[in-house]
Amino acid sequence: MMETPDNLINEAAKIYKVLSNATRIKILYFLRYQENDVQVSEIVTQLGIAQPVVSKQLGILRRYQLVRNRKEGNKVFYILDDPHVVEMIDDMLNHVKHEIKGLPYPKNLY
Repeated sequence: MMETPDNLINEAAKIYKVLSNATRIKILYFLRYQENDVQVSEIVTQLGIAQPVVSKQLGILRRYQLVRNRKEGNKVFYILDDPHVVEMIDDMLNHVKHEIKGLPYPKNLY
């Protein structure tokens, strides 16, 4: 078995902590289904979350390279930086759905 370096495990734990916030997950899912980068105001409108909250959460997501932004004048646009992270969240949501239904896991997963 290959050993994973502690620094990678520590960074993964930080990202899991970032993903422990429901608002951040909602933002990531919203961005996932956008064809282009979107303005903060569109995220605010579509998700019904106050602009200061959205901006703060986007800053955290950007710091951990989960989203990236570009500025155009006084407008800021965001897009997913790593779509694989949302796939990981999909896996967790599938796990939660499975747990809620109380179904056993397929044996071939391990």
